Amino acid sequence: MALKMRKSKALPPPPGCPMAACMAVLGGAWTTSVIWKLSGEPRRFGELSRDIPKISPKMLTTRLRELEEKGVVIREVVPTSPPSVEYSLSELGRELVPVIDAIVRVGTKLREGSAPPATARHTGQKRQRQRHLPGWPTPATT
Repeated sequence: MALKMRKSKALPPPPGCPMAACMAVLGGAWTTSVIWKLSGEPRRFGELSRDIPKISPKMLTTRLRELEEKGVVIREVVPTSPPSVEYSLSELGRELVPVIDAIVRVGTKLREGSAPPATARHTGQKRQRQRHLPGWPTPATT
């Protein structure tokens, strides 16, 4: 007997899919690290390089430019001799910090194994039917 198709109870996505727009910002390599490091205070390029030791200068430059174009990071030239540049989070960038913090908390739970175990029902995997033939030993359950 076929199972009845159920309707989704989830709300329809908003027009223009704002979640995709947010993930487009956060999805880039090193992006969350750059935003996280700027959440404390404005930083210069060299300071960010030391804060995120494995990022290459080219990648850091690329990420900072992308985040500036998207309105997440503010680039300010400081009138010193020699001139220096400081990067800070815009208001929009500061709104992303709690989002990243929530992702960190969930990731910590997943890594520590404190998340509830996934079952076939929750993972979408098909359950295999156990067949038992008369006269044969019952299969061991896992």
